[in-house]
Amino acid sequence: MVGIFFDWLRTVLIMAGYVTGSAAFPKPLDAEEEREYIALMGEGDENARNILIERNLRLVAHIAKKYADEKNLEDLISIGTIGLIKGVNTFKPEKNNRISSYIARCIENEILMTMRSSKRLNNEISMEESIGVDKDGNNMTFLDILVPDEGDIADEISDRIEAKRLYDAMDAVLSTDEKKIMCWRYGLHNTKRKTQREIADILGISRSYVSRIEKRCLKRLFDVLNDG
Repeated sequence: MVGIFFDWLRTVLIMAGYVTGSAAFPKPLDAEEEREYIALMGEGDENARNILIERNLRLVAHIAKKYADEKNLEDLISIGTIGLIKGVNTFKPEKNNRISSYIARCIENEILMTMRSSKRLNNEISMEESIGVDKDGNNMTFLDILVPDEGDIADEISDRIEAKRLYDAMDAVLSTDEKKIMCWRYGLHNTKRKTQREIADILGISRSYVSRIEKRCLKRLFDVLNDG
């Protein structure tokens, strides 16, 4: 696991509080606040970057709802969150006006790319599904987008610490079956990421029941990781 994956997973955990209704979306930043946090992020302030991500989370939900039905909303929110993080990470104030406008395009592009590339549009989005080929003709998947080819050793160490913290939290607050579902849903412990429908078929339960379990688990993990 590398930085952007756990960055994405942390953001999904934060988003869970808003999607499940246990928290209200924070209001968007105004233009002056945006400039302030963008400047701080440019100086390496990680907290400023996290604020820019969290204060734009409502954009993910808003845009995902434009393209989703009741079966694939949660998967599109998950994909849209990748676009949000990539948008914040790649924003260049000298080339763009409002970061919120730039991020919205990144979120929408990520969702549209997923929908165009997937042969199965009804809640069948997999992180290991092919999305085409790179310039050398090699097959590419969503994991290739999430995982950079090269990483700094300090980032790798940080990722391992974050991974242990996440897995310890899972051991503390989730049952064996709940951990299995979460590993399947988010590709943890080197498992292949599965959709809610795929998990439902494996376990012989309804997709909506898988969704309820996932939300419950995300809420518990969000609470314990936030307390830490």
